[in-house]
Amino acid sequence: MKKKLLSALLLSTALLAAGCGGDEEEEGHVDEEGCEHLQKGPGAAVTAAASGTGPAVSNDHKRYDIALVDVAGGKGGAVSFAVSEATDYVLYTSATVPVTVTNGSGATVAFEESATSSTLCTDIQGRYVVPLTVGTHTLTFGPSTLSSVSLVIEEAGDHDHDHDHD
Repeated sequence: MKKKLLSALLLSTALLAAGCGGDEEEEGHVDEEGCEHLQKGPGAAVTAAASGTGPAVSNDHKRYDIALVDVAGGKGGAVSFAVSEATDYVLYTSATVPVTVTNGSGATVAFEESATSSTLCTDIQGRYVVPLTVGTHTLTFGPSTLSSVSLVIEEAGDHDHDHDHD
């Protein structure tokens, strides 16, 4: 009898673990993508704007090497991100730099998650999951003592979706 109970317990634990693993696996895949682009690029250099929306960045599988400018309290600045699909996005940074996201109306968009590391990759020093709607958002960095930060943006959702547009 004890063997049957133990087998049932182990089986139900295994099924429970398998049922919960999907999000972690998907999250790990997104972190792998973010890490790969932080490490290998391709890179694009941009200079953040001290005020306003700043130059455009995208979730186009690029690393944006952002030169930070003088702002109140240190270095910082803003870049803009035009969102074409309302979903969760993950912002990866190469350094621990304060990040604020605002929508087109200037309202701050709260992060669903934020961390200063990833178990998959030491190059990820900032990991922010943020729900964005269609429209242009402003990503503001700083104030910081750093003069630059690298940024990679990935969709948090399934990376197996179709990229064909009719």
